[in-house]
Amino acid sequence: MTAWTTAEIPVQTGKTAIVTGANSGIGFYTAFELARAGAKVIIAARNEAKGLTAAAAINDKIPGSPASFEWLDLASLASVASFAARVSETLPALDMLINNAGVMALPSRQVTEDGFEMQFGVNYLGHFALTAQLLPLLRTAAAPRTVQLSSIAHRTGKIDFADLQSARKYVPWTAYNQSKLAMLIFAFELQRRSDANGWNLLSVAAHPGVSVTELMANGPGTTTIVGRLGAFAVSIIGQSAAAGALPTLLAATAPVTPGGYYGPTGFQELRGAPGIAVAKPQAKDLGTAKRLWEISEELTKTSFA
Repeated sequence: MTAWTTAEIPVQTGKTAIVTGANSGIGFYTAFELARAGAKVIIAARNEAKGLTAAAAINDKIPGSPASFEWLDLASLASVASFAARVSETLPALDMLINNAGVMALPSRQVTEDGFEMQFGVNYLGHFALTAQLLPLLRTAAAPRTVQLSSIAHRTGKIDFADLQSARKYVPWTAYNQSKLAMLIFAFELQRRSDANGWNLLSVAAHPGVSVTELMANGPGTTTIVGRLGAFAVSIIGQSAAAGALPTLLAATAPVTPGGYYGPTGFQELRGAPGIAVAKPQAKDLGTAKRLWEISEELTKTSFA
């Protein structure tokens, strides 16, 4: 059996996709390949200059101007609401929502505009609110699909309901692991609720293994010994951002299992051809999923009803 490649992406002509954080790295290659397959892609990102540059790079290589930029700051619920309102006014339907953007292991605790710990707020709560507000637009499509970007870091993650915002004790990687576990739980619970409520939404999750992107430089950095060692390790065992995008592309376009999880299939899912990934038990706990969903609706003041 040959490994799945971008050559197997079905024709996406007539479809529209939103990819958060598509101004660089895995998100950019995800947007590029979707556009090359014929989809209209909206690059949703906070950095306007990089977002416009990314859209121009795609349009320069692919005829028909398949990419555009829309400003979105996931660290602001007001920005999320504004973005959702803008695209809902202009798009007749949304076929794919790929929640890819993220921040990683910030050295010191930071908070979003709404007071959430930055990693939990950007990686998870911002995407939770975005998905809720775009659900009506997704349901207008014939076969809508959402992809939540998780990580192998979910393996050591725990949802700390007593300190979700890491206010009592902030440990960079602990906060990151929690946010990526939350994304995986969200993907599974979204599928369960879609099935229960007849939303006709296919919800899946993906992770890129260990990939060389800007996350390391923008998160733990490379100015400390630990940061330099981490960057060196990623350069040795990691794969390219283009390869890291393959599980997302498979999850977004291939015939997949509703509520599935996809990632590299090499050693420990660090790299390799995309395929089915292993979710740890804490990602499948129904009680945790229900409680996290309800708390997330309260925190973001959004509802999927």
